[in-house]
Amino acid sequence: MKPTRRILAAVLTGALLCLTTGCTPQSTNSAKPVIYLYPETETEISVRLSLDGELTTTYPDYGQNGWTVTAQPDGTLVSHADGQEYSYLFWEGVSNAEYDLSKGWCVPGDETAEFLQETLAALGLTPEEYNEMIVYWLPQMEKNPYNLITFQQECYTDSARLDISPQPDSLLRVFMAWKPLEQPVDIQPDTLAPFKREGFTVVEWGGCKLN
Repeated sequence: MKPTRRILAAVLTGALLCLTTGCTPQSTNSAKPVIYLYPETETEISVRLSLDGELTTTYPDYGQNGWTVTAQPDGTLVSHADGQEYSYLFWEGVSNAEYDLSKGWCVPGDETAEFLQETLAALGLTPEEYNEMIVYWLPQMEKNPYNLITFQQECYTDSARLDISPQPDSLLRVFMAWKPLEQPVDIQPDTLAPFKREGFTVVEWGGCKLN
């Protein structure tokens, strides 16, 4: 079980112009971002999150100074706070991040699972990682007539900044912003950049459903 934040914004027909205005302010919950740590050898790692907003839930407990864990190459984590084993670091919060809605995809609800499998794999998630993300979001998406889906870059990473020590060699942060639609809309497809895992790798996935 490995969960990240609810993603993308769609506009109804009367607000379609918002899709071409770049970053758009949204007040929303960040649902289920999770962080995987894959060091090359057993390593003590500290992770701190600076969120433009408020954390509402963390697991394991974030405490006053962030997470400190001992991580194994397979991603297994042992928290220094409680000595318990975890598969990832989870956080949820509320933020006023500005999401870029200028590029993305309008996907029929019944094609969402296939779309996410292909797209998340292209972004660099492993089957284990993208299946966990799909299992969380699909029940909310597959019965909608359409879903407007975007994958955020600086609009997300600038509002939820990670400080990881030691510094990772490779860092992938996948954040999906999405909204259910009754009717399809036109939107320019985004370009997916390939991701190569080298050395100490950190992977985060999350998403946000925008209302």
